[in-house]
Amino acid sequence: MFYGSPCCDIKDANGLTPRDYYDILSDIWCEYTCAPRMRKDWSSANKTLGQCSITAFLMQDVYGGKVMGIPLPGGGVHCFNDVDGCVFDLTSEQFGDAKLDYENVTEQFREVHFAEKPEKKERYEFLKMKLEEALQARMPNKRKMLSQ
Repeated sequence: MFYGSPCCDIKDANGLTPRDYYDILSDIWCEYTCAPRMRKDWSSANKTLGQCSITAFLMQDVYGGKVMGIPLPGGGVHCFNDVDGCVFDLTSEQFGDAKLDYENVTEQFREVHFAEKPEKKERYEFLKMKLEEALQARMPNKRKMLSQ
């Protein structure tokens, strides 16, 4: 299960927790939503690979809070969410047994991520659309779920 799962009891307007979103996204994450540089290594056995920033920004749409980033060896940043002290990382499983340092982090901004890599915004929009479709199928009488 993902980092922060045991204490992730925050709920969105429709009563969904990050654990619920993890379950829904597990059926949506795919090779296309994976970061291009990692696609050759993506598989259904490791669905969270290369999904961190777009997933974290989607969860920010749902819960607010901040997207934070862990510097990775060799460059790059791994993104996760901090919502009023509730820290969760829906894509932490991509690292297997490796322990990440969730303390030495910096805030991340979608505007910067999307400006640096326009393909990332396209993947985010695709994931958002698929998530909206899944939420509509799950709760057809609810209004649009994501704000951004």
